[in-house]
Amino acid sequence: MRSVTAAGNERDFVQSLERGFAVLLAFDEERTNPTLTELATATNLSRPAVRRLLLTLQRMGYVTSDGPRWSLTPRVLTIGQHYTATRAMIDLAHPHLLRLAETTGESASLAELDGNEAVYVARVPVRRIMSINVAVGTRLPAHATSMGRVLLAWAGPERITRYLEEAPLRSYTARTVTDPAELRTALSAVRDAGLSIVDGELEEGLLSASAPVRDRTGAVVAALASSTAAGRLAPERLRKETVPVLLETAAAISADLGYDPRPVPVKRDGFY
Repeated sequence: MRSVTAAGNERDFVQSLERGFAVLLAFDEERTNPTLTELATATNLSRPAVRRLLLTLQRMGYVTSDGPRWSLTPRVLTIGQHYTATRAMIDLAHPHLLRLAETTGESASLAELDGNEAVYVARVPVRRIMSINVAVGTRLPAHATSMGRVLLAWAGPERITRYLEEAPLRSYTARTVTDPAELRTALSAVRDAGLSIVDGELEEGLLSASAPVRDRTGAVVAALASSTAAGRLAPERLRKETVPVLLETAAAISADLGYDPRPVPVKRDGFY
């Protein structure tokens, strides 16, 4: 069952996680409602081990039981749902990122919020502007990045409060906002402005602007950013030259995702 790749060694391997997935994958067309014994046979695991795994998965909402037989719940679809949605968004966004990078001559990136961090899901690099090695999958602190602030700004009051209570607001430069009240004010300003500009808070000399990307419901599902070095582009020029193109590109991606910014007309009956 086990296959430890070059990505890690034996000490990095979590056997219980492997066994949990083995039980989930044992549900197939031939075993839609298997018994504990049938699952133990299919996975080559002991009955007590399978029982503990099933009870754990049941508590998490991924399986349910009807007498001696077990079945998957619709919640298992969420395991792949996020990847599918993200993959579709990346495919739609990639041509727009290319055009943004070509138009501005600067790197273009797309990120999502995961926990307390902004995670790069797509990127078109143009010049190396950070000492940090940035690639798809790179995680950066939300509070010190323009993308992170956009994602937090539209995450909702409860999510923002939880972030301010739980996230370590680490200082990366002398400019990094680390005071919770100041960051809350900054997030409010981002919502009012419809974008975020962060100058030298994650790394000295790094200047970036970010705008929200929305899905068909209007929810902010990603942040689009254009990043440069402060020595090449002053904040004033960034606002004048880059921001309009950034906002246009974010709107184009949102439109491809089905977002329509026009207000829905209210149908009225009778006389007013």
